[in-house]
Amino acid sequence: MKFVDEAFIDIAAGDGGSGCVSFSHEKYKEFGGPNGGDGGRGGHVYAVADVNLNTLVDFRFSRRHEARNGGHGMGSDMFGAKGDDIILKMPVGTILTDAETGEVLYELLVPGEQILIAKGGDGGFGNLRFKSSTNRAPRSKTPGWPGDRKASSWS
Repeated sequence: MKFVDEAFIDIAAGDGGSGCVSFSHEKYKEFGGPNGGDGGRGGHVYAVADVNLNTLVDFRFSRRHEARNGGHGMGSDMFGAKGDDIILKMPVGTILTDAETGEVLYELLVPGEQILIAKGGDGGFGNLRFKSSTNRAPRSKTPGWPGDRKASSWS
């Protein structure tokens, strides 16, 4: 096994899903209305200190780690699914630094310690959120927010 004590990787959290504009129209319902759901949140990226690892060889050849995007909202009051999170296992004592500035971001000193490296974007609002007594048929929605993107070096 090769010992690697430094690795440079790119991390991207998932983007949030967009909201939906939809209106209900059913045969035996007298009045319909807005029923567009919200988008799901994007996946987060976590770092976990694992006592069973002693090298960063796993990150030597897999340099890009992306979490999943959140699902888009749909009609019939259906909200989007949240994106899956990514957990990156690292040896205890790993120091996470920003590759551009060289600033130390985190240190994994305790076994089992879990740190949020990149936060996923929140989902957008569907037209169900904009419904009120004065605005009964809103035709607006918001897009999902982007997730964090970072270039990090670990040693």
